[in-house]
Amino acid sequence: MKSPIRIVRPQTRRALRPGDLVRMAGGSLGSNKLRTALTMLGITIGVFSVVSVMTALSAIRSSIDAGLSQLGSDVFQISRFPAIMINQGWWNYRHRPIIDYRQARRFQEAMAHHELSVTMHISDGSVRGSYGDRRTPRSLRLVGTNENYLTTHNYSIRFGRNITPEDLEFNRPVTVIGDALRESLFPHENPIGRTITLGGGRYEVAGVLDRKGEAFGESFDDVALIPIPRFLQRHTRRWSSVNLAVQAGSNQLFAGTQDVAIGAMRLVRRLEPEQPNDFDLYSNDSLREAFARIARIVGTGGLLISFIALVTAGVGIMNIMLVSVTERTREIGIRKSLGARANDILRQFLIESFLLAQAGGALGILAGAIAGNAVAMYLDVPPIIPWAWTAVAVIVCSAIGIGFGLYPAWKAARLQPVEALRFE
Repeated sequence: MKSPIRIVRPQTRRALRPGDLVRMAGGSLGSNKLRTALTMLGITIGVFSVVSVMTALSAIRSSIDAGLSQLGSDVFQISRFPAIMINQGWWNYRHRPIIDYRQARRFQEAMAHHELSVTMHISDGSVRGSYGDRRTPRSLRLVGTNENYLTTHNYSIRFGRNITPEDLEFNRPVTVIGDALRESLFPHENPIGRTITLGGGRYEVAGVLDRKGEAFGESFDDVALIPIPRFLQRHTRRWSSVNLAVQAGSNQLFAGTQDVAIGAMRLVRRLEPEQPNDFDLYSNDSLREAFARIARIVGTGGLLISFIALVTAGVGIMNIMLVSVTERTREIGIRKSLGARANDILRQFLIESFLLAQAGGALGILAGAIAGNAVAMYLDVPPIIPWAWTAVAVIVCSAIGIGFGLYPAWKAARLQPVEALRFE
């Protein structure tokens, strides 16, 4: 009896599993560590430039928001020069006359007719304070001002009293000190009534301010307020200009109050109708807008540098992968003769270029986040995790790895086994 005839079907070749492809790709990259590291470096630099810049800008924005919140939302400032100069150097404003004390007094009197309070202030940020054998570093901010400074700058008295109009009228040597200065000079005693030395002048402590914290990397509590006539008498220089702060009373009256202030200031400065303002007016919102313009310029520059670096790195990936295809021609021929499909070869080389780009991107993200948060630490703002830019970096690196690795992978997949085996 004849045995039944068996029909043996040829086994279909199965594609390699993704884990095997990743393992093979990683082994190929690890076999030439120096070349892999140099190729990753371009991706790392490109990602680092954009992540570090954007993280640092976010930290600076947080610090600016914290600093501006120390001023009231209905307060604006008038000064000789703009607070932030963009595309304009100081030489464009050097001919502006200073705002002297007499002009500031006339402006205050004009605004008083509209029942608006005005703060006059001028400061020196490099003063040393001392009491007995205790001394502060030469970083104390000495502010000459009037009784309205606390209102327009959101300070409050912890104990003692504020500067009074009588202190200004009689030019009394009194001071209201910040809490950090109190801790430095009077750690174990009440400072009220004590006489301290500020920048070479002796002042009686009349009050202590509540603690406010820090912003812009600067403490708001390392400060001392004195009557502005006393400051102008002992600490001013010929180029020193008085700054003015006006409180509108409410956000609804803000725009109208600004118009009134501009008109009053033009009268005080004796400007003709056709003459431009020789002073500058700014508020929290205008400072935020100015910073936003700077951030856009810096961010655009960072993106441009990153784009150039990433394109250059992508070309480097393509070049290295083409070299790798040439070096591994015989390997590709052997694998194909043993049953590897063209898709397996294509996917392996694509995974290699993808891993190369992602590894460089990961290092760039890590280094950029560290550099950006170093700025945040300096400005004393909470750490920032750049999630959005991390996602963008991952997507861009994926596109670079696949896009620039596609041609070398396609070239490797199209090699004929016989020709590849003959390659020397």
